[in-house]
Amino acid sequence: HAEGHHLPACGQKIIGNLARRAYRRPVAAEEINKLSGLIALAQKQGDSFEEGLVQAIQAMLVSPHFLFRISTATGREMGNDPQTQPIGQHELASRLSYFLWSSMPDEELLQLADQRKLRRPEVLAAQVQRMLKDPKSEALVENFAGQWLELRRLESVKPDRDRFPQFDEYFRMSVRRETELFFDHIIRQDRSLLDFIDADYTFLNERLARFYKIPGVTGPEFRKVTLPTDANRGGILTQASVLTVSSYATRTSVVLRGKWILDNVLNAPPPPAPPGVPNLDETKIGTATSLRQQMELHRTNPTCAACHARLDPLGFGLENFDAIGGWRTMDGKFPIDSSGVLPDGRSFKGVGELKTILKADRDAFAEGVTDKLLTYALGRGLERYDRVTVKQIARRVAAKEFKFSSLVMEIVNSLPFQYRRG
Repeated sequence: HAEGHHLPACGQKIIGNLARRAYRRPVAAEEINKLSGLIALAQKQGDSFEEGLVQAIQAMLVSPHFLFRISTATGREMGNDPQTQPIGQHELASRLSYFLWSSMPDEELLQLADQRKLRRPEVLAAQVQRMLKDPKSEALVENFAGQWLELRRLESVKPDRDRFPQFDEYFRMSVRRETELFFDHIIRQDRSLLDFIDADYTFLNERLARFYKIPGVTGPEFRKVTLPTDANRGGILTQASVLTVSSYATRTSVVLRGKWILDNVLNAPPPPAPPGVPNLDETKIGTATSLRQQMELHRTNPTCAACHARLDPLGFGLENFDAIGGWRTMDGKFPIDSSGVLPDGRSFKGVGELKTILKADRDAFAEGVTDKLLTYALGRGLERYDRVTVKQIARRVAAKEFKFSSLVMEIVNSLPFQYRRG
């Protein structure tokens, strides 16, 4: 500015820098002129330069170019196939950034897109590694884990206060934090995806360690804890967060827990329940009959038997955990029977043997996680034509020891991520 007054070029420079970040791409001179024209118009009407700048920023914030990630494929990046076209470099930067950071690209990503270097394999791989190590990747933990593991439901669950008085707000925060720190560790240490099924460590504070009956943890700070072999913990299935969101307010549910495993671990969701199915008699559970006895009676209905043969055994494997994840050996006056027989004939006794079976189905698990993470990365549901990609990615991840970074890299390099349908 000259003698304390802003010149028109000042407004254009400010608008140009802001619009490039807001629109996540280079901004044409015509677009800058339209926005900076709002500053001139405001000054003409007697307002200050700053008030005019506010008007221009407001116009940016209601622009479709800010509110939406608009798909473009132009110039050399256009392919010959009208059905699939490469997305532009700046759209690739945005897709990558919102995938791993849930936010706009930073300056490094934008510069690489400006230079048309981002799609180079070695550059893209380096950027993925940089972004996963950046603290902003915590958004991937919070948002993806919230969706995949259904942790967002923890905000609204209300276990019965009389039966579970220890479930207060501090406990709610603690169980969610355990799972988030566990997930974050797998990302940052590039651990195997199979740690989600079973691991010899977790993250605890004193409150949660006492609840899990694990000694030697004092104070409110969370820290990595190696689990004793007799702790009956390890992996997401035994974490109180998952066990709580897959239970009712007053009791466990082998159906909800079996469905959770089929949906989120084995990638084999069951069909919805048919209408008119009677509920269990809540008043008898733990007193007149055990939950297992009621479920076996329920399965005598031929309409229900087929699905429950898949659901119930998986849920029974977790029956030693109550509705907020506490370990128990009795359900009321009945001893817990946590054994199960799967439809293919494989049997197990207890959560440890169940996890062994789930680890044996590692290819199905890899496909399931790929399905969930690819859906999250694309921001859309997967279609039939995406199934081939999911299987290819899962196969390659298995060949790379199920490393988390290999899953992210395979998704970033995949056709659905880098291309759009014509």
